[in-house]
Amino acid sequence: MAHLLVVESWVGSMSRLLPRAIRESGHEFTFLTRDLHHYLRSAPEGAAHPLLAARHVITADTNDTAALLPLVERLHAVLGFDGVVTSCDYYLPTVARIAGHLGLPGPSPEAVENACRKDATRRVLADAGLPGPRFAVHEEWADIAGAAREIGYPLVVKPIDLCAGMYVRRVDDETQLAAAVRALADLPVNARGQRRAPVVLLEEMLDGPEVSVETVSHAGAVHVVGVTDKSIGGAPAFIETGHMFPAALTAADTEAAERTALAALQALGLTDGVVAHTEIKLTPGGPRVVEINPRPAGNRITELVRHVTGIDLAAAFVDVSLGRAPDLRRTDTGLRSAAIGFLLPHTAGTLVSLDGGPLRDAPGVLEVQLAEPGKQVKAADSNNAYLGHVMVGDPEGSGARDRVEALLAELRSGLVLR
Repeated sequence: MAHLLVVESWVGSMSRLLPRAIRESGHEFTFLTRDLHHYLRSAPEGAAHPLLAARHVITADTNDTAALLPLVERLHAVLGFDGVVTSCDYYLPTVARIAGHLGLPGPSPEAVENACRKDATRRVLADAGLPGPRFAVHEEWADIAGAAREIGYPLVVKPIDLCAGMYVRRVDDETQLAAAVRALADLPVNARGQRRAPVVLLEEMLDGPEVSVETVSHAGAVHVVGVTDKSIGGAPAFIETGHMFPAALTAADTEAAERTALAALQALGLTDGVVAHTEIKLTPGGPRVVEINPRPAGNRITELVRHVTGIDLAAAFVDVSLGRAPDLRRTDTGLRSAAIGFLLPHTAGTLVSLDGGPLRDAPGVLEVQLAEPGKQVKAADSNNAYLGHVMVGDPEGSGARDRVEALLAELRSGLVLR
């Protein structure tokens, strides 16, 4: 039995999948957080959050890495940790530094920090000779506006240190650019209270479908598990509205996406102790990296992979975080594809009704999760605004995407906001 230190987490599916994977692997964990109520609020009424079922639950200021390192060192001397993990992007660099400080398995802190800062990722990949969009990083408005004119509209405005598509916007002119920059300036800290870098990343707009490559890195080797497709909506935002695994691509496009992801992970040095989710645009000029996430995919993509291949990426994450070889053997699950679709609110209001009952018994349905009536909603502007999802599997081929879209259309017809 191994003992893992879990430092914070997202409160979505991975906050449940990770404790399950630790437990089913025969291990135990200590949970370290700065705010227990953050997790208590996300648990269903009357239920305990799985993270709070840890062997030990310890509160500390996880945003103060300098103070956290000596504390964790003292905890390690008493409790004996074999690995350290997080599923939350905002704490991935902290976890990498803890692992290095304690001599535990994991990627280098520099590699993780470069992956978690979108501007640093762009510079590392450009220095390695990987083709990418033209980009610029600035803080002052005059520099931002000048760089935008040089890159050319339309372009994409991004914060360098937020997640889930927050504040990522397409802008078509300088007026829209100014509005996007003002919105970012009005957000000095992220959702976890960490101060943001006051710079803006501008990128050339890339055309083409977007996919993600799911990989597991151990002992210097990067293993490709597969390629997932992605649908985007909510313009001018870029909101993920659905995924299918495996992506319905030609063999050539699949190989090109995988090759690009491997080259990007090598360039960043993410070749050990990492489960990664690398997003790629298949442009007319070839694949281009959108971003690299050095943690398992969100939005239930790990479950799509598990339903089709039998590979549990949450369990692989536990393994590589302990310095152990992951089990990436495929099994015949009876499914050839699995897809998930997300229900987005297009206006603000109070959710009056959303009936998913008939869908739960529909052929091929694997999951249905919907918001409860009474929920206050706003028009979707990021991946944090979903009203629920439907997941389906197809035993014959790549029909899961079409099936989930049909079921989502049924759901939308019964959606009532007031």
